[in-house]
Amino acid sequence: MSSPTERITVADRPGRSRYEIALDGQPVGLLSYRLAGGMITHRHTEIDPSVGGRGLGSALVRFALDDARARGLTVMPLCPFVAGFIVRHPEYEALVA
Repeated sequence: MSSPTERITVADRPGRSRYEIALDGQPVGLLSYRLAGGMITHRHTEIDPSVGGRGLGSALVRFALDDARARGLTVMPLCPFVAGFIVRHPEYEALVA
């Protein structure tokens, strides 16, 4: 997990078709997507290996899924990391197309 003194921010970057996660203002990961109609396809999740094991990938995916829910989108989890996250967190299963 990340340290309590580290600041994690996640943001949607629609112009780049991805969510980005930053640690103390430095970009450390992304979740790329394709948005079409009422569906968002999560394609690829990537976290800088130097910050791996801190739960940043999970924080990024949780943000993306919460955003999809808030926007009324269905989710197509093509990315294995996203699909695995949903299996481990069944509260998100209803989002899956």
